[in-house]
Amino acid sequence: MENLWAPWRMDYIKSDKSKECIFCTAPQANDDMGRKLLYRGKLSFVIINIYPYSNGHLMVSPYRHLACLTDLTAEELAEIGLLTQKSMEILRQSYHPTGFNVGYNIGKSGGAGFEEHIHSHIVPRWTGDTNFMPVLAETKVHPEHIEATFQRLYPIFQELKI
Repeated sequence: MENLWAPWRMDYIKSDKSKECIFCTAPQANDDMGRKLLYRGKLSFVIINIYPYSNGHLMVSPYRHLACLTDLTAEELAEIGLLTQKSMEILRQSYHPTGFNVGYNIGKSGGAGFEEHIHSHIVPRWTGDTNFMPVLAETKVHPEHIEATFQRLYPIFQELKI
């Protein structure tokens, strides 16, 4: 039998699974490195998904606790759109993906893990990036540790002028 080691999953297993909103608590914590917060805009921020679909999986969220895209102000929507665009450019430069999945999961039936706080997902994709592991072993293989992802992207995001 082969072993697949994923030590970062232990953090999730041991974590407090209370219903705190990560999109409210992350910016308030003033611990950008610990919370994997890459960029703070005026109305929204960019954060790494710590349980990613692929390496470089980012999320953009407003600071305000809102459940739906239709609740955003025009200014919030514009900044989130701009940060999504800039995030894609940074991921292209850093990871060279051949495609992206970009979007929102709104409401529980829409697949939202945090249905009370709207956020967009930016998932870099590569041709052939899926394999048998998620289907047969319910396991995803990520070639880069989340800490390395943060260290790679953080300095680039700090150069953004929005």
